[in-house]
Amino acid sequence: MKTKTKLVKRITSFGLFACALVSLIAATTFSTSGLAQTQRPETHCNVHMLRGLYLWTWDGYADLGGNLVPKAVMQGLQFNGDGTTFNPFGTVNIGGSIIIDATGGVGTYTVAPDCTGTLTITDGPSFNMYIGPGAQQLWITQIAGGAGAPPGLGVGTATRLP
Repeated sequence: MKTKTKLVKRITSFGLFACALVSLIAATTFSTSGLAQTQRPETHCNVHMLRGLYLWTWDGYADLGGNLVPKAVMQGLQFNGDGTTFNPFGTVNIGGSIIIDATGGVGTYTVAPDCTGTLTITDGPSFNMYIGPGAQQLWITQIAGGAGAPPGLGVGTATRLP
């Protein structure tokens, strides 16, 4: 009987030791990954991260006299890294007619630490935007018309060109 009791105690001790070891490994693994995550530098967006030429495609509707008319935009949008933009090329099509050659247009932009921002085209519409990882892509939606642009709505993306 003593041999059987010793065997049960050894098996139980080994089982407890194995459970403790597994728990220690699991705790160390989760603790280390949590520590690595908290020590990793946070990525905060800023106005300087938008630098370079983006191809901006955008579509929506223009409000012309109470009628919503389809519009589409394709343009180059050069972010200068200092809160200013320049359009090296671009076309705005409203209702099937090319009505604006956007080449040479200028604007301003802001970027908040949470990667949201604004874009305002001088004498044109204003937009809200979200800056994606590494500022490789932007998602943009119109929030207001402007002196040279009818009010409307629309969404688009801008992708950084190499």
